[in-house]
Amino acid sequence: MRRLKIRHVTEYRFPEPATLLPHRLLLRPRENHNVRIECAELDIVPAHSVQWKRDVLDNSVAVVSFSEPTDHLCIASDVIIAHYEDNPFDFLLEDYAVAYPFAYAAAEQAELAAFQQADYPADGVAVRRWLAAMDLGRPDQTIVLLDRLNRAIANGFAYQIREAPGVQEPALTLALNAGSCRDFAALFIEACRGLGLASRFVSGYLYVEAGEADSASTHAWAEVYLPGAGWKGFDPTSGTVTGDRHIAVAVARHPEAVPPVAGSYLGPPTNEPELSITARVLELDGKG
Repeated sequence: MRRLKIRHVTEYRFPEPATLLPHRLLLRPRENHNVRIECAELDIVPAHSVQWKRDVLDNSVAVVSFSEPTDHLCIASDVIIAHYEDNPFDFLLEDYAVAYPFAYAAAEQAELAAFQQADYPADGVAVRRWLAAMDLGRPDQTIVLLDRLNRAIANGFAYQIREAPGVQEPALTLALNAGSCRDFAALFIEACRGLGLASRFVSGYLYVEAGEADSASTHAWAEVYLPGAGWKGFDPTSGTVTGDRHIAVAVARHPEAVPPVAGSYLGPPTNEPELSITARVLELDGKG
């Protein structure tokens, strides 16, 4: 078991006071049999009210409404979790899904159909050509196929930190041979869906031990629905199966649907704010 403390701070500073419209926050990790939240605090300035809800994919959403104009918006989230998943390969597939290709059971097809449809249909030809060039898509063991796809992106593309909002189209990632974690996840998902495998986008955090790189970051990866195992995470930035370093916050069918903080404001174009985002994930000892 790994105990992790996550701090995520988003700040906007305006040249002059602005009227803030409701903001949608996706900052609370998804709890399941592997992840338990021990404590969670949300500190927001200026004066506000918060309404919590669950969306259609059971993401925990905070809708924040503001009561006064401000020139400074600060959203600080502090969460401590216990992550119990030590062996990400501790699962068994249904017999019919061990070898690719396979068809999902009829009882599951209606729920999975949306996660098999291309988000970037115009990029389909480019993705199919890339899969064919990599010899991906022929009959194989399902896990071997997914591992090859995951590693093909991790080892074959240059990772770059991209400040621009949104997600790069898969065809552009293929053309540039480079992208960010969310771009790689989008390419992986589009490739999986082209192969008939239900997949979805995951946003969250990645814990990295001191000395490897920065000690924390927001991160994105993909999940594939595997009969018998459920939704299993694949990180095409590192080429690994997700484990207790990955903290999922939100899942979505489309890669652009789950930014951590989303909202707008009223004011003249000259009142454009400066944005600052910091994220840190620290490992705690057994006593916290």
